[in-house]
Amino acid sequence: MIRKANISEIDQILAITKACGERMKEDGIFQWNETYPNAEAFQKDIERGELYVYISEDIVLGCIVISTIMDEEYKSVKWLTPNSNNYYIHRLAVHPKHQGKGIARKMMDFAEELAVQKNFVSVRLDTFSKNIRNQKFYKARGYKQLENIYFPNQSEFPFYCYELPLKK
Repeated sequence: MIRKANISEIDQILAITKACGERMKEDGIFQWNETYPNAEAFQKDIERGELYVYISEDIVLGCIVISTIMDEEYKSVKWLTPNSNNYYIHRLAVHPKHQGKGIARKMMDFAEELAVQKNFVSVRLDTFSKNIRNQKFYKARGYKQLENIYFPNQSEFPFYCYELPLKK
């Protein structure tokens, strides 16, 4: 089941993102660190009603932020659709013990279906240039790779922007 997250679940969500960060480091992907993602970001996501969790047997197994807010870093990107009525995906995470079971796919299906229901024109996101697995995941879903952006607090390496225009 996918539903909006509660403040009381932040510790579970942080445990998931910490485990994901450790798994990525083992794979040589230095994307998430001690400063990102953090409790403050997730709290703001919950306050805006943008953080969703994937629940199985009352346990949080994954999370996804589905936002209407365009981050400053995205403003210079030449997107495929106009900058209005777009969803932005952030902090998609599935606990490593539960990866490979289609949970990330279900959360992305949920986000894309929500965008269609609300008549949004596209879904946008970024993924780390060193995270080949994520790049394949989004390309297989039909996302088009666009320009690079940088988050210096996370890495010296670029993040690739992706967009999926939605059919009307």
